Amino acid sequence: MTVSIVRFGGSNCDRDAERALSHLGIDAEIVWHEDGLPTETTGIVLPGGFSYGDYLRAGAMAAQSPIVDEVERLAADGVPVLGICNGAQIGCESGLTDGAFTTNESARFQCEHVHLRVERADTPWTAAYDEGDVIELPIAHGEGRYEIDDERLADLEDDDRVLFRYCTADGEVTAAGNPNGSRHNVAGVLGDRDTVAVMMPHPERATLPYTGSTDGRGVLHGFE
Repeated sequence: MTVSIVRFGGSNCDRDAERALSHLGIDAEIVWHEDGLPTETTGIVLPGGFSYGDYLRAGAMAAQSPIVDEVERLAADGVPVLGICNGAQIGCESGLTDGAFTTNESARFQCEHVHLRVERADTPWTAAYDEGDVIELPIAHGEGRYEIDDERLADLEDDDRVLFRYCTADGEVTAAGNPNGSRHNVAGVLGDRDTVAVMMPHPERATLPYTGSTDGRGVLHGFE
């Protein structure tokens, strides 16, 4: 059983993800995108970074890599897939999840800790939490604002596929807790299956004890 962490040109959070998963006792391996996924792959991480320099749109070029077709096939078979930051952008660009991530409302790169409210606790990524829990994770992005048209947003919410929302420290979902202007404070969403998720904040950077927070561990336990 191995979680494959897909490295594209410009990925820079692949080692963070490997270290965090290994710390939790989850076997993980970094895979170069041109080499394809190993046959023993039982989970997939699309890590953060700046794949292909974010040319065209963040994640747009990486989404055209042949390995993403493999990711989609395994995701359809129920293999857990988690896209983080740039990986979330790749996930949206490839159609694994709905919506898109675009330039922050501030029009600047933001690196800070934020609070998230757990919207569902019945998924592999949130089973370690209770619905309504507030967790603290770091963000580091310039194009993290979640956008989606009204019709698809309504479908997303009707289908209960919003996983996390930005919030204040006391769990209030307001503009004050929204760091980048994401629609309806959306910070993470599910695909057609609850085994597929993308999120802009970094759970792998809030897993090891010396990082100041271990709130992200619960997300990565989705690979167990």
